[in-house]
This record gives sequence, structure tokens and C-alpha cells, in this order.
Amino acid sequence: MKEPREFVESMEANPVMPAGEGERFAVYAVMACPFESGDILCNRRIPASSIGPAYTSIWHRDPEGRWRFHQDAPPMQSCPRFFGSALTEVTESDVEWLWTGPRSFRIVVPGRIEWEVSLAPSAGTRALSAIGGLLPDGLWRSPAVLGVLESIAGSVLGAGKLALAGRASNGQNYIANPQRIWTISSSRATVDGRDLGSVRTLPTQARLGDFWVPRTGLFAIGRSFFDAFDPARHAAFAYEGV
Repeated sequence: MKEPREFVESMEANPVMPAGEGERFAVYAVMACPFESGDILCNRRIPASSIGPAYTSIWHRDPEGRWRFHQDAPPMQSCPRFFGSALTEVTESDVEWLWTGPRSFRIVVPGRIEWEVSLAPSAGTRALSAIGGLLPDGLWRSPAVLGVLESIAGSVLGAGKLALAGRASNGQNYIANPQRIWTISSSRATVDGRDLGSVRTLPTQARLGDFWVPRTGLFAIGRSFFDAFDPARHAAFAYEGV
């Protein structure tokens, strides 16, 4: 299988919008990276978005359970559109993402976050990626199939409870399709100058709406789908800092 950087470079060179209805995104992401400090970092890089330009979002949960999102796009064109009501802080700023090797990269939110990540395949991620590459589009939208994949992936990867379909914090229904997966073999990060220590398995899972953050470090490439925004049913961008 190709290295993650090769997949990403292909996506960036030729962004392809997923077919379907509602709001759609091509995505590669750290689904979760938990640290011994009790902090969690996640990210979402969206090369193709049905609601605006490409963007990168960094998610940080501190040991007290507060979530902060930093992205290089306006909130209603990025992740706070779906999760803003659960957040303590949202900032719009530059986000620098540099691949330093076939399986490693560095992310910087100037003045806030410096984060290095190394990826590795495992027997479990190879098997799940093989399944992901074979499933036709229709099955990726099937609740029954997603339920089976959640159960298999959660067990094989030690990730705990997963929810590949559910409701985001602001009320939109979502479907996530992680078609290729790698583990995070190592990572170091500082947030506001504080060293987060080494990667560790979370003793207790965190969540945003129905999205359960994996207990172990995972990187995925795939796509996601959300309901079209409806102000009568969904919270507009909102967070505790407003």
C-alpha cells in the first residue's frame, strides 16, 4: 500500500468532492492523539468542501475537558459549523502542515500549538484499509454496514466505542467514512508552551455530540457527510466564549 504522504499529495493535487446530497467533504485527519498529560489533539484537513474553500482545523481538548478549535477558515465554513456549541474557544489563524517523511508530519498553529506526528501500519489497520478500499459507495452509507465496521475497528484497534454515524453537537446528522487508517506510533506536542508528554491510551473516552474520540492514536483518510445546514433545526456557530 502507498504511504500516507502519497495519498495526501494525490488528494491535494486533485481534490475530489464526494458524490451525494447534503454537505460533503474529502478529508484526511488525526482522529485522535491522546497524551499522558490528559490532553487530546485531533485535526481535520479538508482538500475539498461543498461549503467553501479547503481548510485545516486543529482540535484541542485540555485535561479539564474543554475543547478549543483553531482553523484557517471562518467558523461557518469549517468544523465549528458542526461542533461550535460544545466549544470553549474558536480561533481563525494560519495553520502550517509540513510532511517531514512518508509517514511523518509537523503541524503549527503560530503562537499556540507545535505538534509532530509519526504514523505506522499495523495488522489491524492494514486489514481495515483493505476492506475500506473494496467497499462500494452504497455500503459506506448503510447504517448496518457502518455498525459492523464500528464494532470491528473499535475492537481490532483498541479504540473503544466508535460512531461512524450519528449527530454532531450542533444537531446535524453525519456519516464518516475512514477508508484508509494508520496508527500513531509517536507524537510530541506543546500547547501554549506546555509539553503534553508522550502518546498514551485514554482511560476514559471523550466525545463531541455522538462522535466518540478514539482511545488510541489514529490517522485516517476518507470522506464525511453532514445534513445541509437548516437554521430551524441546527445551531448556528456558537461556543461558550461568545
